[in-house]
Formats: sequence, C-alpha cells, structure tokens
Amino acid sequence: MKRINLLSSPRNVSTALMYSFAQRKDTVVVDEPLYAYYLAHTGIVHPGQDEILASQSQDAQEVIKTMISGKWPKTILFLKNMAHHIIGIDEQFLENLINIIFIRQPKQIIASYAKVREKPTIEDIGTLNQYRLYQKLKKVGNNPIVLDSAELLKAPKVVLKQLCEQIGIPFMDTMLQWEAGVREEDGVWAKYWYTNVHKTTGFQIQKTSSRNLPEDLEPLYEKLRPYYEEMAKYSIKAK
Repeated sequence: MKRINLLSSPRNVSTALMYSFAQRKDTVVVDEPLYAYYLAHTGIVHPGQDEILASQSQDAQEVIKTMISGKWPKTILFLKNMAHHIIGIDEQFLENLINIIFIRQPKQIIASYAKVREKPTIEDIGTLNQYRLYQKLKKVGNNPIVLDSAELLKAPKVVLKQLCEQIGIPFMDTMLQWEAGVREEDGVWAKYWYTNVHKTTGFQIQKTSSRNLPEDLEPLYEKLRPYYEEMAKYSIKAK
C-alpha cells in the first residue's frame, strides 16, 4: 500500500487537506498520530491536554510501527503529521514513507499561532524542522514533495492533480469538496483548533492570511523566512 506522510507546519490548511484525502474511497486518514507523544515528551501544555494524552499511545515507537507496517483497511494511508512533533525520535522511519513537506508563509503561521498560544517559539512554528527534514530526506534519496498552501489555495484542482501524480495515485474530483462540520477523522483536539475548517466545504483562503504580525514577533519571522523561501522554490505551482 502507499503510505503518505504529511509533514505540515501548524496553522496551515493541513486539516482541510486531510479532509480532501478522506473523500477518496481508497484512502484512510489519520489525524496527528504523534500528538500525544509530542506533549508527553516535551511537557508542553496545549488545550485539551488530558483528553489528547488519553486518546493516543504516547509511545512513539509503537505509533511509528503502526504507521510504517501496520495493516489498514484501504490501499492508501494518509498520515497528517506536524513537523514539530518529530522530535526526540529516530527519524529513519520517514524513509519508508512518501513524504510531503507542507509549508506556509511563516509570517501567516506566526500571526495565527499567536492568537492561540502566547509567545510562540521557533520550534512551535515548524518551518525550521521542515527544512531540516527536507534536507535530510533529500540526502538519502527520499526526495520529499514540497507543497505550499498558498499555491494550493490559488488553484486546488490544478495543484492536487500534480500532487497525486507525484505520489503515483489518480486524482479524484471528490477531493475538492466535503461536508461542513465535525468529522469522524478528527482528533479529540478538533474542538480547540478546527473551528474555522469545520465551516468549510472545500479549500478556501483563511482569514488569518491577512492578520498583522505583532512587532515583537518580527525577529522570529526573519529567522524563519529564508528556510521557507528556499523550500518554496521547489513547491508544486498553480499553473
């Protein structure tokens, strides 16, 4: 089977992309399987902490084994992972997956993230870890696909067709639309983070894209901007 691993930044349209793949009859999706591990490993406190820790295994090796060799009821597995959740883990398992580095302009991520978590750090934003993983995977010949949400939102069908082609699966028009509201594929943290995406029925530009960046977070943006811009050069383009 094909095992697709999305390595997304936070406050991206990663949940919408997960919903998109969930519309395929040949695909099963999994929402952030390493979230509980990440919280337990780092000690970081997020909304719904106890629920999240109780909802998943906190054993990274157990989760990874399921991702790379577990049996699934369909021929395609879509794993929605956050790049910053890949921490304190032997990253060699990524070589067994089809990796998609899902990037977003870090100014937009930071402005959005700051509304939910005060004083986000460079680790919270995920861009630096995405770049590190991108370089590491390229070095071993895995050649991850780079997907930029800005390009995806410009022309969802055009970009999704190219994405499916690079993955090696047929594009399906059903990937362009889903029903609004809470979905069965959501993690237990959805009520804290997915309010906006639950109002959507397809890919659309987020209101957070136009938020101003707080002045005190400008230095964080300037640190991350070069990494984003380098990866963006290789992203799928809306032609």
